[in-house]
Amino acid sequence: MIEVINLRKSFNGQEILHGVNLKVNDGQSLALIGGSGRGKSVLLKHIIGLLKPDSGKILIDNEDISKLRGRKLKRLKERFGMVFQGGALFDSLTVFENIAFPLREKTRMRASQIRKTVSEELAEVGLSGAENKYPAEISGGMKKRVALARCLVMSPEIILFDEPTTGLDPLIGKAIHTMIRSCQKSYKFTSIMVTHEIPDIFSMVDRVAMLYNGVIHAEGTPEEIQTSKDPVIHQFIHGELEGPISIN
Repeated sequence: MIEVINLRKSFNGQEILHGVNLKVNDGQSLALIGGSGRGKSVLLKHIIGLLKPDSGKILIDNEDISKLRGRKLKRLKERFGMVFQGGALFDSLTVFENIAFPLREKTRMRASQIRKTVSEELAEVGLSGAENKYPAEISGGMKKRVALARCLVMSPEIILFDEPTTGLDPLIGKAIHTMIRSCQKSYKFTSIMVTHEIPDIFSMVDRVAMLYNGVIHAEGTPEEIQTSKDPVIHQFIHGELEGPISIN
């Protein structure tokens, strides 16, 4: 489904991605881990087509998204959904209106069908009854669930999550991860999640990839990553890695 090949990207002369290689199969969920400011969100923005690489390829079903233009790019982007770190809700719209927004903008669905679809998604994320509330009236955890419901209404094949539990207390964060995993199994979408929630995330995904020094340093099952003897991985997942270390 998704293959990143030797991806390189620089900003103001500083190379952030030094040749990233990554593959995510259809229906898989992958956690992308690594230190803050190391390029994880930059990689997500390349995969969804928001940034163009300096070199390399991003293949979605063997189509290089970085080479597409116009209708072909638009059609490919419609297969994606993205849940941003802050939720990116419209403050002036109710919960119902936020979730209905993409249906009204991008489809010809009738108002009655929109109401039915939004109600179903609200139930899926446990927010039935919150339709008429505004973002300022709901908790941080509820905002994350609204953002997920807004994404799910378009039935995307691929969903990218950029730190979906940032700013939440550990219990609420774990509940959001559990809900995302449940939705992933129900809807069978492919997902990549940038996260710092270690070790909780290991029980929520199929694969884990670690971005370090601008490349994918390691990739494997959660068990393989957790039991790795690699000092970079070991120190990171135990909260000891602050910067480059010697691995001699």
